[in-house]
Amino acid sequence: MGFKCGIVGLPNVGKSTLFNALTETASAQAANYPFCTIEPNIGDVAVPDPRLFQLVEIAGSKETIPTRLSFVDIAGLVRGASKGEGLGNQFLATIREVDAIVHVLRCFEDTDVTHVEGSVDPLRDAEIIEIELMLSDLESLEKRLVGLEKKAKSGEKEAKYLVGLMRKATELLEDGKPARVAEISKDDRKAWNELNLLTSKPILYVCNVEEDAAATGNAFSEQIAAKAKAENAAMIVVSAAIEEEVAQLDKEERAEFLETLGLHEAGLDRLIRSGYDLLELITYFTVGPKEARAWTIRAGTKAPKAAGTIHTDFEKGFIRAETIAFDEFVKNDGEAGSKEAGKMRLEGKEYIVEDGDVMHFRFAN
Repeated sequence: MGFKCGIVGLPNVGKSTLFNALTETASAQAANYPFCTIEPNIGDVAVPDPRLFQLVEIAGSKETIPTRLSFVDIAGLVRGASKGEGLGNQFLATIREVDAIVHVLRCFEDTDVTHVEGSVDPLRDAEIIEIELMLSDLESLEKRLVGLEKKAKSGEKEAKYLVGLMRKATELLEDGKPARVAEISKDDRKAWNELNLLTSKPILYVCNVEEDAAATGNAFSEQIAAKAKAENAAMIVVSAAIEEEVAQLDKEERAEFLETLGLHEAGLDRLIRSGYDLLELITYFTVGPKEARAWTIRAGTKAPKAAGTIHTDFEKGFIRAETIAFDEFVKNDGEAGSKEAGKMRLEGKEYIVEDGDVMHFRFAN
């Protein structure tokens, strides 16, 4: 199961620097984390999770396999992208394929780095991209509504239903609001997501600040924090310049360097975790002497489907899941101790997997 976060932004805001730092960091950690570049603009990176290493230590696993998240460095966007300006068509086509948007905004002054709009204004920059995405969504909806409305008038129930959802999206967009702010019922969520609107994708604003503001943020990032809060979106502060340096250091040097800057961890670790949270993903673990492995599933996933992330046969023939909560696994020093303490549970097909569950699936061949 692969999940992709698309890194977007205007030219010269630092998105490619961040992407390159992500891939460099992953490459440098190859001893612990598997890494591959799927295409020149896609980086597959490990999700930092110290729990996995605790499990390895307890179980004595020979191999450590973390869960992963893909980041896509999407072509820079300019005004008029929805009409094909610049690399607009390429940008919009690529962003439709990702699960979430990581929007990098320039929040630093530097006369040596030209801004495509002539000045630094992250709120304006965010609006430029949002408008282009909204215009593209409107065009897409208008085209689809032509045929659907004819079917709806003839009495087709499914068409009537979809027209209603599309009209709701159109009204929001025409009012200058992204589709992601729509209040959608649980019953309508699946159909709403299948509309595949650019502005319905979850978004993470990344404020790229100067080195001195990496720990505290600045006036520009405060503006974006307020915007994100109003939209119920996520937001983090990083310095691409710092991340570029950190990516070149070994583990010990990295910790010392970050400490001198007043940072507890690399911004890229927060970026990766924020992307993971943005997609409402959780992790469960399988642990044994051969390997300890983290698996990605969406929050709310039932045990059989979770088992299917390992192999489809596990889902088809699912019988039960032997489950130990992470804290209990650690507290009781592993599987044997957890069983003795009565902390291993047998869960059935309706069990909703919790983040951190250590699981062993039983299935029929």
